[in-house]
Amino acid sequence: MSKGLGLLSGGLDSILAAMVLKRQGVDVTGIAFVTPFFGSEKAEKAAEQIGIPLLIRNIGDMHLEMLKNPKYGYGRNMNPCIDCHAMMFREAGTHMAENGFDFLFSGEVLGQRPMSQNLSALRAVANYSGHPDRILRPLSARLLPITPMEEQGLVNREQLLDIQGRTRRRQEELAREWNLVEYPGSGGGCLLTEKSFSGRLKDLLEHNPEATVTDIEYLKLGRQYRLSDKAKLTLGRDQSGNEALKALLRDQDILLRTLNFSGPLGIVSGEPTIEDLSTAAAILASYGKGKDQNRLEVLLRQGETSWTVEVAPMTRDRVSTYIL
Repeated sequence: MSKGLGLLSGGLDSILAAMVLKRQGVDVTGIAFVTPFFGSEKAEKAAEQIGIPLLIRNIGDMHLEMLKNPKYGYGRNMNPCIDCHAMMFREAGTHMAENGFDFLFSGEVLGQRPMSQNLSALRAVANYSGHPDRILRPLSARLLPITPMEEQGLVNREQLLDIQGRTRRRQEELAREWNLVEYPGSGGGCLLTEKSFSGRLKDLLEHNPEATVTDIEYLKLGRQYRLSDKAKLTLGRDQSGNEALKALLRDQDILLRTLNFSGPLGIVSGEPTIEDLSTAAAILASYGKGKDQNRLEVLLRQGETSWTVEVAPMTRDRVSTYIL
């Protein structure tokens, strides 16, 4: 029995790719990757539903470094899909070589995404991954050049599929035929494809090329404000957001909260000046229970050091000039 290791996002295409192989007797295992921009939750549900083992690997730091300068550039937003797929195949390939798998596979469909799943892009992903002869795309395999896995009899080409294009009609028909009752809708799942998030991310990387995964996590929490070229403020939107911000706090970051009035927590990251911190405090003061006060105190804490500043809450019109 041959062994295939597949990139499993948990979307319909990746689920069907695993099922195509499983139905012809291949021993199938899925692998899902976690970054600040997408997680493994959908893959975990999919693996349980179709009864295959799932490996989960966190590649956040590595993925972020690639994102800062992708070889093949970005899609419509900040999504470097070709580089991302190649990276995942490269990492999966290491596991393949170390654990006796015969080949890699994915749910990519020829022509489904004009920029990242045309024939040239699929070839680029395979070559850049470092495993060009060990990658199979079961859903479109009969439209693609024959692979060594098919030539060697590890998979039966006649039982692979010839799906192409952007419609999901064939996939949905197969889902019904194979009693696949639960799967997510098309699109979504990756923050890098979202315009609003991509705008905030672009701002971060332009002002802080050395940004870390923690900086990315801040982008996902609450309101974002550009204080200056070297400093940014993140405000929690609710209690759960405040707690999430506190959990991420680094020694170099500065935590802000109003004294005597409830309201959001703020975190200033980067290299703020005294003026930046005063601006951050005034923005913070414009939210919460003390927003109608003439002046109020804001507590700032960096590591073990704490101090207070007194500020007038900033007007919302002026606050809007800082928001990202």
